[in-house]
Amino acid sequence: MDLQKGLVLQLLAYAAQREVSPAHLCSLAGLSLTSLQSNAPFSPTPKQLNDLWGNACHLSQDPFFGLHLGESMQASALGAVGLIIQHSSTVGEALNYAASMTHLITDLFGMQVSTDKHHFSIQFIPYKDDRQEHTFAFRQMMDLFMAYTLHELDGLVLQKIRPLRIKMPFDPSQAAEYQRVLRCDTIHPSAEYLIEFDKAYRDTPILTANYELQSLLLQKTGAMDQNLNAIPNLRTRLSSYLLANAYLGIPSLEKLAANFNVSPRTLQRRLQDEGLNYQQLAESVRKSLALHYLASGKYPVKEISYILGYNELSAFTRAFKRWTGSSPANYQKN
Repeated sequence: MDLQKGLVLQLLAYAAQREVSPAHLCSLAGLSLTSLQSNAPFSPTPKQLNDLWGNACHLSQDPFFGLHLGESMQASALGAVGLIIQHSSTVGEALNYAASMTHLITDLFGMQVSTDKHHFSIQFIPYKDDRQEHTFAFRQMMDLFMAYTLHELDGLVLQKIRPLRIKMPFDPSQAAEYQRVLRCDTIHPSAEYLIEFDKAYRDTPILTANYELQSLLLQKTGAMDQNLNAIPNLRTRLSSYLLANAYLGIPSLEKLAANFNVSPRTLQRRLQDEGLNYQQLAESVRKSLALHYLASGKYPVKEISYILGYNELSAFTRAFKRWTGSSPANYQKN
């Protein structure tokens, strides 16, 4: 599992979503997109990574490129979430396990989880090389991991978490965007990179059984072994992808397009050529998943509702009645 390569591919996919050519970005950084997409080993130089981040920000005209990439990434994006869930029973255990894997993704910094009487914190600690802290790639990577970690926690506890406070270096003129993405009004200018939460979250059991849900579903659909790019029918290809990653919910059109290295407009147009739109496709997958999860009898209706992307149980209930004429609770009971 090459997690560093996975991160660079996520960067390129997000750049494509922002109408920036991945091939052009790679060329400017002296990297080979073909090699990145193959099974070849990936060993970029610090200059190549710095050029990649710098040009991604410049060409997308987004100085918050790393922050926004972290905000948009699904928990499965780096390929490690299944391992973390398999080996963890609580949020605290999952975070400690994630911290032990950080070196597989970046050699710029490590991750440390600490606890006191009322709080627990996640800190990103630069490795001892002062020059790294001043590189463009370092700052963008820090922004990315701050946002990505917060959104990964959301998936573990099935709710949007708001940090108690954050420490990080930032330009005060950019405070509003950091506060929005990181959901925290209390961001202190500091040389540290630290996110602090209520201690209660640390001991929360991982209730989603996401990895088990995914495994059951993959056995049912056979999606694990499918080569998505080899399937000529786009609807089938996208449905297989959505099913294979269903344990993380149904992504937006923008996120799905990023995973396929195309713009949302292009993806929507190709779907329209096959006589449907993304909303119809997502609805079809949600219905299939809802029936499968409810029929298994193993998961509470509220949990299934959240996994399928409904913020309110009532919204899921209305949709299910529209599909089947029955409420989810009655369907599960019968």
